[in-house]
Amino acid sequence: MIEVKGVEKYFDEEGGRRQVLYDINAKFYDGKTNLIIGQSGSGKTVLVKNIVGLFKPDKGQILYDGRDITAMDRKQLKELRNEIGMLFQGSALFDSETVMGNVMFPLKMFSSMSAEEQRDRAQFCIDRVNLTGSENKFPSELSGGMQKRAAIARAIALNPRYLFCDEPNSGLDPKTSIVIDELLSDITHDFGITTIINTHDMNSVMGIGENIVFINKGHVGWTGNKDEIYNVDNDDLNNFVYATDLFRDVRKYRREHGYKPTRL
Repeated sequence: MIEVKGVEKYFDEEGGRRQVLYDINAKFYDGKTNLIIGQSGSGKTVLVKNIVGLFKPDKGQILYDGRDITAMDRKQLKELRNEIGMLFQGSALFDSETVMGNVMFPLKMFSSMSAEEQRDRAQFCIDRVNLTGSENKFPSELSGGMQKRAAIARAIALNPRYLFCDEPNSGLDPKTSIVIDELLSDITHDFGITTIINTHDMNSVMGIGENIVFINKGHVGWTGNKDEIYNVDNDDLNNFVYATDLFRDVRKYRREHGYKPTRL
């Protein structure tokens, strides 16, 4: 579990210091899909960067199973980062490497496995994301969804305890987005990973939002799950969730019929 306790973050700007995060307290659980949602500029990306150690909070603690990342030295941070997998918004695959080469990259860089063990582990991850048969293809030969699956395989290659995903459905069609959501959910549950997903996609919220943290103007505006989010008396949250007529219709139908949609 990752715990955020009393985190505050400031940035120095012309004219003074600007506070971006205000007394953030949140928990992200093992074996659950933990979603961070909020409008652009709300502070959710800054929060994620603090959690992974790219920024250091000006106040507060960030605990990885009791280990405070804010108090770690460079060696300790390096050891912790070996337990973290990252799925980037644009997949960030190496164009000059095949799927197999991309998945093997972190194993070559950070593991002590033999070459045979590295290939076996990479093949396991490729099979796990349903890319069997695409090992020798280059990213340019893959669809957007296949690229994302290859990036997930690379992210889990080192068998991470913690997995961070930045807008994993960005640029994908709705059907492919559902496939990626379900894959991330399955991997999270199968391996007991603490998965944190930074997303704007309300379909993801409805489909896999087991633990949701809503960030609003640098504050925690609400926490809950995908079933609770429909009946929350919170104007800021409702304005974000029901920003389109389509989602307003979902809410109206749910209230009238007691129906809990999982997808649009």
